[in-house]
Amino acid sequence: MTTWELSLLATPEAVPEVRGLLRHHDYDVRLCVSEMLTNVVDHVGAGTPVTVRVVGPPAGHTRIEVTDPDPRALPLLVRSADATEESGRGLVLLDALALRWGVEQEARGKTTWCEVATSRTRSGPGSGSAAARHA
Repeated sequence: MTTWELSLLATPEAVPEVRGLLRHHDYDVRLCVSEMLTNVVDHVGAGTPVTVRVVGPPAGHTRIEVTDPDPRALPLLVRSADATEESGRGLVLLDALALRWGVEQEARGKTTWCEVATSRTRSGPGSGSAAARHA
């Protein structure tokens, strides 16, 4: 099992940079990291210190974690974005790609995490049931 970890400031410019650093990982891993970092920028604020962790692939999946210092700004899955809205689809994408995902709250912050299948075990987006995806 391999762990990749990076501490950085969450900014719009950091999202493609981190995605590039993860170019050796599956597309789903890069997309989930991008969406989770973008959520921090949009809902906690640009310049927020974060830690990104990618752990895997044990047992056919990779775990992605993004830790930030705000335990109150929780990600919320909303499926109401229409075609003209510029945002509101990040967690819908994450939910579709991830086997499961969730949030671990602590007094000094939170960790949003998800697990995605590796390409050799993946049977398709959202292959787990909706109930199984959320921990």
